[in-house]
Parts: sequence; C-alpha cells; structure tokens
Amino acid sequence: MEETMDFELRLLEQETEQLIAKIDADRRATPDPFEAATLIMPYLGAHLRDGKAQVGFWAPEIDENNVASGQVFMEVFRPLTALDLSQPQQSAQFGRQRVPLRILGDFAFGVIDGLQAGSRDVIGDFYHLVYQMGEQWYSVPDYLANSIPFGAFAPAEFYDVDTMQANRADRDHFRNLDFDPSHRRGGVDRVAAPTNILQIHVRYASPEGTVAGLTRIYQTIADKIKAGEALSPAEQNYIGYDSVQLMPIEPIIEYEDDQYFWSQTPDQHSEGDVLNMQLRKPDMTNWGYDVIMSASSAVNPALLASGRPDEMIDLIATLHNFPGKPIKVLLDIVYGHIDNQGLPLLNKHFFAGANMYGQNVNFKHPVTRAILLEMMRRKHNYGVDGIRVDGAQDFKNYDPRYDEMIHDDDYLHLMNDVTLEVAGQVYRPWMIFEDGRPWPQPDWELASTYREVTKQMPNVWQWGPLTFAHNTPFLFTFWMMKWWRVREMAEFGREWITGCANHDTLRRGSQTPIEARVNAYLGENLREIFSNGYDNVAAKLFDYAMMPGVPMDFINASMHAPWGFIRNTDDRYGVKVVSEEARFSEWLMSDAVYDDPTQFQRLKGFGFKTLRSLQNFMEVLDHAVQATRYDLSAIVRILNSNVTPHFAVDGLDVPTLKRIARAWMDDVHEFCNVAHYWDDVEPELADFKMRVRQFRQERGWLMDNLRDGDYLDYLHPTAGTVLYYGLRCSPDNSEQVLFAANMEGEPVTITPLELPIPNLERVGWHPTLIAPGVEAPGAGTPIILRDSQGVVFARRS
Repeated sequence: MEETMDFELRLLEQETEQLIAKIDADRRATPDPFEAATLIMPYLGAHLRDGKAQVGFWAPEIDENNVASGQVFMEVFRPLTALDLSQPQQSAQFGRQRVPLRILGDFAFGVIDGLQAGSRDVIGDFYHLVYQMGEQWYSVPDYLANSIPFGAFAPAEFYDVDTMQANRADRDHFRNLDFDPSHRRGGVDRVAAPTNILQIHVRYASPEGTVAGLTRIYQTIADKIKAGEALSPAEQNYIGYDSVQLMPIEPIIEYEDDQYFWSQTPDQHSEGDVLNMQLRKPDMTNWGYDVIMSASSAVNPALLASGRPDEMIDLIATLHNFPGKPIKVLLDIVYGHIDNQGLPLLNKHFFAGANMYGQNVNFKHPVTRAILLEMMRRKHNYGVDGIRVDGAQDFKNYDPRYDEMIHDDDYLHLMNDVTLEVAGQVYRPWMIFEDGRPWPQPDWELASTYREVTKQMPNVWQWGPLTFAHNTPFLFTFWMMKWWRVREMAEFGREWITGCANHDTLRRGSQTPIEARVNAYLGENLREIFSNGYDNVAAKLFDYAMMPGVPMDFINASMHAPWGFIRNTDDRYGVKVVSEEARFSEWLMSDAVYDDPTQFQRLKGFGFKTLRSLQNFMEVLDHAVQATRYDLSAIVRILNSNVTPHFAVDGLDVPTLKRIARAWMDDVHEFCNVAHYWDDVEPELADFKMRVRQFRQERGWLMDNLRDGDYLDYLHPTAGTVLYYGLRCSPDNSEQVLFAANMEGEPVTITPLELPIPNLERVGWHPTLIAPGVEAPGAGTPIILRDSQGVVFARRS
C-alpha cells in the first residue's frame, strides 16, 4: 500500500542569497585560486544550521554543459515507510521533492527549510544534486557527505553531526590531549607520538566484522580490567598498545555486476513523487585501499552494523576512555589514487590520467586540492589522534618540462598542517606518511631512504624499511640480508614505524613461491612457518627492547590468522586478482582447515571437495592468466583441458569462472576473520608478548636513536645462526638493557656477559624478558637460544 507524501521543502531565497554573497565576497578577497577554493570548502556538503539545511555542491558540469540556472535542484528522498538499516535487504517507499538551488560559478548552494536530519535514532532525508539537459536528468553526489547508508553511488543522508559530536562520551580526553611541545606551531599543539601501534582492519577484527563489534571487544576488555578479571589470551592481543590504527574506513569500490544497494523497483508501481525502492545493506569486502574518493568524509557503510556514523564515535570514545591509559586512535587514509569506479561518480577535474591502481589524482586543480583536504579534516574530526597517509610517494603531478611525474611535496605539507577541532579542542594530529620513493622504480629497494618526508617535516614519522611492502621474515637469510637496513634503523629510526607484520607484508608474503628458501626452523608446516615468521618472538624483542621508533603489530599476525588481498566486487578483473593469490592456499590453508565443514562452503559447492583439487585449479589458473594476458575465453579453454575438479555445474564457462572467483573472495574473507582463531592463541605466548609491550611502555627513551654508549651487532661468524645482540642505555644512565636473540638458524649457546660489547658492566643484571622455552637463570651463565628465541636483561645504576 502506498503512503501519502506529507512533507514540504522550501528554498529560503533571502538566506540563500545572503549565503552566496558571503561566499562570493570571501573567494574574491584572494587572487589565489587554491586559497579561494579553500575558503569555499566549509560551505560544501549538507549542514544543519539553526534548524535549516545549508547545502553546497561542487558541480562544474553545470557551467560546462550550459545548464540553465532553473534546471539545477537538490533532489530529496524522504522515507515514507520505516527503514531498518541493519537488514540485508528491504523494500521501501520514498517521497521525492526537488528544491531549486542557486549557482555561483562551479558551485550550487541553498538554504532549505523542512529537511529532516538523521541521528542515532532517526533516519534522515536522502539527497543529491540533479540537473536537466533536454529530457535527461543527471546527478552529482555530495563529495563531502557525512552519512551514506546505501553506499557512495546512492544519495547521501542529511545528518546532524553537531548533535553527534555534542553527545560523545570522551570529551574529557580532548581537554587533556597528550601533546608534543616541540611541535607546537602557530599557537596550535600537535598530538605526541604513541609508544606502539596495533593495526586493525575493522572487517576482520571481530565476529561481526563491524565498528560496533570492535567496540564491544574493547568494552568487554575494559569491563574485565575494571573488575579485576583475567583476560583470555586472545583479549591480551588487543591491548598493551597506546594506539590503534584502523585500516581505511573510507567508502570502497562496489559491485560491478548490477548489484545495487539503492534501486527503484522495476514494477511500474512508482508514480509521480512517491517511489518504490529496493534497498540492500552494503556488504562488499575489501582490504581497504580500493577507494572511489567520493564521500571519503564518511564511514564505509559496510563497516557500520547500525548504519549510523555514531558507531565510529562510540569506538573512539571507548578507546579514549580505556582504563589505565587512553588508547589513541589513528586512521589510515588513501588519497594518492582513485579506483576506476570513481570515473562515473566524480567530475573530470579529479583525475590526471591512468596509473597502476586506476587513476592519478589531479592535485593541480585548486578545487580538487582543497576538497581532499576538507574530506580529510571532516573525517578526522570524528576525534582521531593520528593519521597515516597511504602511498605518499604516489602524490605526483605531471611536469611537461621534464616529461615526468614530480612529487607534490607541497601537498604533503598541506596535509601535515590540517587542523582538527573536537570537543572545543583545536589541535593537529600525529602524522605518519608511508613513502617508499622512488618506488616503483626498479631499484627502489636499494634507492629508497624512507626519510624523504621526515627530512622536510620534523614532526612526521614514516614507515621504515622493514615495514614497507616487501619483507619476508619466514625465509632463510632475511635477517642477514636486511642487516644494512637494521644499521640504518639504529642510526636514524626514531621517526620510523618498525615491525615486519602489516597488511602489505603479509599479503605479499603469501604470494611468495613455496620453492623459496623457507626457514624450516619456524614450524612443522608452511602455515606455521609463515605465521611464526610474522609473529616472531625474537623480532618482537628486537623491535620493542632494542630498536628506536614506534613498533607496530598487525592483529591478524598476532592471532596467527590468515590475511590476503581481498575484494569481492571486481567483475572485470576478479579472476585476475584471484589468480595472483594462487599461493595463498599453499601458505595459509591445510587439509584440516579446508575439511572443516564451516569453511570454504562456496568453493566446495563448485566441486572443490579437497584442498588439493583447489590448489591444482589455482596453479593452472595462475599460469593461464599469465599465458593469455588475461583473455578469459582462452583461460576457460585451458582450464577445461587441464583441470577436472568435478564441478557442481556442467562444464566451465566465463560466467562460471567469475562466480568461482567471487566464491574464493567471499570464502577467504570469512577465513581471515581473527575470531576463528581466538581459541587457538597460546596463553604463554600471548602473556609474553604482553609483557614485551609493557616493557616498552615503561621505557619511552627506547624510542630514541642509538647514541654513544649504545651498541648493536650480530655475532661473527654466523656459523649457521644469525644472532643479533646489543646494549641500550637510558639518557640519564640510570638503566641499561642487554639484548640477544637468535633471529634465524641453528640453536646457539651464548653467555650474554661474554658477548663482545665494549665496556659491558659485569654485575647487576636481572632477567627481564625471557622467551618461552628458554632457561636463563642469569646473564653470566650459558643460555641456549633456538630459532626465534631471545633474552633481555636489565640493570639499574
């Protein structure tokens, strides 16, 4: 039964003209196009001001297509039936109205009465800009939307952000922010660096795979700590960090095969301004870095259980209010490229040509330049303490003088200078830039300094050489081959993020040929070897007790959960993406895992009843993709002639191959959720790693570079073992830390006090961190260290 549309919207002409006059005066006050664009940014988007909606859109298409001013509207959709944003799918009726907007150059503005704002408990009106050319209507999204319950391709939701901010439970945190006085500039303080970081992908960190699910975990842990209850080994892996870095929560690419989250029902029952709509809750999966840029100011709706952005505030407040010490929140942002899905959604001025990820960003355009900074500011006004900028080496502009792409370091400076305001506190966040330039130049591993940004901006941290991209600590000679980088870390690693385990290294690690020189000391099978390589006791001691910088762990590695390149939305290249993951099944899957009836149900439905049959298929698929240069028809012919996996369908064709690729992604997505591995976490190992983190927390001076009196070396000759050892001294010489670890190789017997360290004190050493399985009664007694075992002794002066 159709509902009656009973709402009326009205453009407030006088207030709109006053708004436009103010914006016009502001932009004309400066001759610089970028400065002018920056002054316009606060007026873009949809804001609730004194009970009215103030809206602004960047729509250069209007002028470029000579659209008449009377043909530009904000199209508004009001739910006429109750919506439940937690439901997988639902049918609903919407009333539709179009409100005229006023044009100012490439922008459209309006002050509108009657628009319903969304909140935690209320679903607001949905909107976008539309304009008419002839008989055809075209739409422009709000690039700075606050809420997109049905994805970036659907109309955005008008949202009451001010009330959401006013009701946050962590306002005291912002009154007492941890600032670094050495980086105060222009009267604005900057948040100090944390001691360590836990990297988390929201989709894989809880059974629910949502922001609310992650909040529940941290709230449960907090309640246990307050009550004095013991934590489970898995719960221990979430804490002992004073910061959590969430992998990108921006809107990501959506399905390419006509699976829309917002679509009009094709049943001819929608008439006039009452529309019947078919709605689906966004459920796409992605490792996080395939972004479409539009609405990057909002949270990816697939991460929100309730569809409400308040979930993000709740998580941040829970972490800020964590018992004992606040946990800082860092967000990971992706502004260096745009996926090709962004082409029909964004106007042409966002793009500067194709690249390996999709499209280059047109940082030269003044409005694009300004709007990305505004996206960044609005997203981080959720109340974050720090920001990681992904792929800073990709921020480039074409320079015709040299016929090459030149790094836009000026833009990195602008990002570094972004100021946030939360709960009345104005501040700048702590900043990390991932910058491996000259990557992807062929000699990048040798040529990259990992210091190009820190040399320009002293407050910035960068990903270090053992963190960036290609590191395989599960292979023999890794720790020997990386010694030159280790020496660099000791010398100037204070502003580096350290640790080998993160989203990039695990993904690339699982693409390593299994014929490589695998360190068999790490485990009894490939999965154990891989997991123990990235969650390595010796490496933890090295990062936390010896090296400068800020150590980072990855929750999937800590839980010994698998991780890979995951995106289930790619219809065109999905088969190719899966083929590149061919070795995942060899490194991270086993017969016992595959035979679990709760795992890989979709793939089994296609006839892959055994892991061996799947691995055979993946191996041939990988070779076929490379041999045919991704000709899907040719790939199918090769598979049909080489593989007989007993498909559940008759024969293999291109559509079936695409469905198999989708099944792989969906099954692997579920397989990588850390909740599956909670019960397998070893209590002794979890407890030890927790004590290692506490050791670092209690000794902030370890962040500094090695100085006079400190020492680091490896034992010569190696004789089958790479033994790192060293000495750190506190700045006031009140404490010394003695470290030794078998990073890889045969068991070795050492006496710590006999290690060739100059001027090593002989008395007063106490065992502080002894790896599980090691017997170390004292620093002056022989100690056997097997692969991945280590010891730390400390003495007080």
